Parts: sequence; structure tokens; C-alpha cells
Amino acid sequence: MNSKPTRRTVLAGGAAVAGTAALAGPLTRPASAADRRTPKAKPTIVLVHGGYADSSCWNGVVQALQGKGYTTIAGSNPLRGIPTDAPYIASLLDSISGPVVLVAHSMGGTVITNAAAGKSNVKALVYIAAFVPDVGETQGELIDKFPGSEVLPVSVPVPYTKPDGTTGTDLYLSKDGQAAFAADVSTATFRLLQATQRPFDADSFTYPTQAAAWRTIPSWGLVAGKDKAIPPAAERWMYSRAKFRKVVEVPTSSHIAMISHPDITTRLIEDAAQATC
Repeated sequence: MNSKPTRRTVLAGGAAVAGTAALAGPLTRPASAADRRTPKAKPTIVLVHGGYADSSCWNGVVQALQGKGYTTIAGSNPLRGIPTDAPYIASLLDSISGPVVLVAHSMGGTVITNAAAGKSNVKALVYIAAFVPDVGETQGELIDKFPGSEVLPVSVPVPYTKPDGTTGTDLYLSKDGQAAFAADVSTATFRLLQATQRPFDADSFTYPTQAAAWRTIPSWGLVAGKDKAIPPAAERWMYSRAKFRKVVEVPTSSHIAMISHPDITTRLIEDAAQATC
């Protein structure tokens, strides 16, 4: 029996395949530009706290960012002043592969302004009711530039021994500090914040800034409209001078906007991430 296919069977088979393909749709299609495009990896969000606080002050923001798929690190700021704090946070940045959005509150703003200088992986800076110093400026100068800060009178000085044997002074926020620092949260929330705070070295106000990362890294800012730690006028002035890409003002916010307004804080951070990464 001749098993060699005839021209008729080949044509018939081809017609059957064509008919099946027509019903099922194309088996393959040319790859479009959208198919070939690799989805952007989300940046790591690094959060740096300021004085009278620890990393837990970011808990609400961390939870929101993680829910949106962001890897988030709430870094521990030593609060010893620029010579210690900036290299410490810089080393954290060096340990992260991929893009970073670096966020700071209060005195943490001075730290990231110095720590992010020259860091190519830092794509955006976000300042939440924070200092934004220029080279040579100190926090002491900036906090006195405009009237309205009430936080130092409710700070408690505590002497401590430095590694070289000299005596330093740590500043703690007293139990009477809610009106000056956290007026828009419950008393219970303030008590927890005050009990878990990390003090800062009073010399932190005296160290001149060595670099100004905001000059080369796009920056965003939040003004706390009822801030009695860093006056709102100072925040507006610093953000304006640095030509921030976006500034959000929360008229009712105390100094701790990331605790009292975590949703607004999170949206601003995400704006910076989406615009630069």
C-alpha cells in the first residue's frame, strides 16, 4: 500500500489546520513595545527619624507603603550630630541595591542632606516638617530664623559621658511637651512617643552642614501648619530656597505629621517615588 501522501491529502490537511486556526485565533502575534517593556522595580523607601523619637514614629507610614508594595526601611538615627549621623545613614544607603527614595522628619532632614550627597542610588529626597540646611548652616541658626519654636523650653537636659571622657548633654522631651511637639494626637499616643523617644545631643544644633544633597537630587516637602518645633515659616522658606518640586501644607498638623497625618505623608512619598524612579 502506498503510504506517500498525495497532493490532495496535503491540501486537505492544510485547509483543516487553517480552519482551526481561524476559529481559535492567531497562535502567535508580533511582540508589541508594551510586551517588551520591563516593569519598573519600585524603589526602596528609607525613613529617617528626628529628635525625641525613634523608628517607630514611622509605623503608620511603613504599614501604608508596604501595603503598596514598597520595600521600606525605618533607619535608626543615632542623633549625635552630623559627624556621626550622616556617615551612619550613608552606610545604610550603601547597603541597598537599586533606587532609593530617602525621607526624613525634623532633624533627620539635616542628616539626609549630608548623607545623600554623592549617592547615585538616591533618586528623591522627601522632607517632612524637616530642616533643609545649606552648606555651612547649623540647625541652631535655622530654628531661630523665624519665631514660633516652643520645643526647647520643654526639653530636659541630661548629662552623659562621651567615649573620649568628656561630658555631653542629651535633650529629652518632657512630659509637658505635647503642646509644642504633638498637639494633634491623643494624650495616650503622646505618652507612648515620649516614653520611647531617643534623646539627641545638644551639640547637634552646632555642627555646620558639609553638603547639600538637595542641590542635585529632586526634593519634595511637607509643611506642618501648626508646627511649634520648627516654625512653619522656616519650613516654607527652606523648601522655597531649595526649589522643591512639590510642597504640601497640612494646616492642622503639629510637628509629627507622619504620625498625625500618615496618609498625606505616604502620598507625598509615593509622588516622589513615581516621579523619579
